[in-house]
Amino acid sequence: MPISAKIRMPLDIAMTVATLVLMGGNYFFESTAVHEILGVVLLALWAVHIMLNRRFFLSPFKGRYNVFRILQTVVNCGILLCAIFLMVSGIMLSNHVFAWLGIESGANFARTAHLLASHWYYVFMSLHIGLHVSLIANRLGLAGAFKSKAALIATRVVAALVAGYGIYAFVIRGLWKYLFLQQPFFFFDAERGYALFFVDYIAIVVLFAVAVHCAMKLAK
Repeated sequence: MPISAKIRMPLDIAMTVATLVLMGGNYFFESTAVHEILGVVLLALWAVHIMLNRRFFLSPFKGRYNVFRILQTVVNCGILLCAIFLMVSGIMLSNHVFAWLGIESGANFARTAHLLASHWYYVFMSLHIGLHVSLIANRLGLAGAFKSKAALIATRVVAALVAGYGIYAFVIRGLWKYLFLQQPFFFFDAERGYALFFVDYIAIVVLFAVAVHCAMKLAK
């Protein structure tokens, strides 16, 4: 098996975990430097991910476009655009990693751009996962298990329940406010705690992943 094939799944898992931690802003660590360093690490992981999947970006006008490819292109371009805004705004707001650049202006714009881009990136990432559910199952060796009707039904029931909770989490966490700039700053609900934060945000990932996966099934 090629090295690129071996590192794809660990790479994707690392990117997902890093994203979930970064969605908590600076609330998980005493120093904001950790958030900045993790952001740089995530961008480096994305660079590797893009290199491994460079065929997609090198052939945008080759072949025919069906519903899946159109949606995949929109989602991937959305992720790339958000990543660019996150990188630029993160550098502008940096107090540690990029402090040597001495950027002192544009802080208000950078905060707004970072808040908006981070949450749209989170949505696009979730959709990206949903578009590759079958591929992920194959890489994890779960494709064979889904051939059992009972296992398939159980998986669908669990996914539906988690996605249902994801709707609740999406509303209670107020993610729609960040997506449409109805709230100008990130609010961390300390009363719900750190563990429930990850439960909620993972459920939201499942919500969008299940939604786009079902939409593609209907389209086919």
